[in-house]
Amino acid sequence: MTAIIYGIKNCDTMKKARAWLEEHGVAYDFHDYKAVGIDRAHLEQWVDKAGWETVLNRAGTTFRKLPDAARENLTREKAIALMLGQPSMIKRPVLEAGGKLLVGFKPESYGAEFEK
Repeated sequence: MTAIIYGIKNCDTMKKARAWLEEHGVAYDFHDYKAVGIDRAHLEQWVDKAGWETVLNRAGTTFRKLPDAARENLTREKAIALMLGQPSMIKRPVLEAGGKLLVGFKPESYGAEFEK
């Protein structure tokens, strides 16, 4: 099984997740959504599986710098539009593997998925 990890190349959390995958011999492809973007279909799938509240990175600088009006009254559609417009607002990493979706990096979650 080859996993696909989505994120931003220079993100520290991404570096940790990629290092974990490499240390554990997990084959993966990397998709830099800041460099090449992300399509609506992927975002909608992720939001359907994990919830927009999980996929949208509200703790990040990009989100926090938005005007108050853009951060208020968030809905699924508004969150997707924000993430499409500025992919750095997508929580990192997003990992697709074997039909599963992991959002964010926690070594124990990766271990549960890959060390079976």
